[in-house]
Amino acid sequence: MIRRALLAGAALLLAGNAPVVTAATGAPVTIEINQFQFGPNDITVEPGTIVEWVNHDQTVHNIIVPGAKVSSPGMDTGDHFTFKFDAAGDYSYLCGLHPHMTGVVHVKTRG
Repeated sequence: MIRRALLAGAALLLAGNAPVVTAATGAPVTIEINQFQFGPNDITVEPGTIVEWVNHDQTVHNIIVPGAKVSSPGMDTGDHFTFKFDAAGDYSYLCGLHPHMTGVVHVKTRG
């Protein structure tokens, strides 16, 4: 997981764009919640990718993806929430308890 985050960060620095996260079909891509931030908060994945948010903060967070009509329950420290992004598009998300925490999942077919 740490290696994947380092590679994604390197891609961001080199490309100057949102990190393109690749994963085997069905394998989750992880977004860490730490210090009231999503990391990374802007990713690009292929359709069919499962995105997993993991809460490392000492407070409860939740995930709301309005464009997908998805809302997680509150996640305490160590809890996680997953959602499979099947359709192409740009999906903004936020923590409903702390609306300043935002991010975007871009779902695009490789090509």
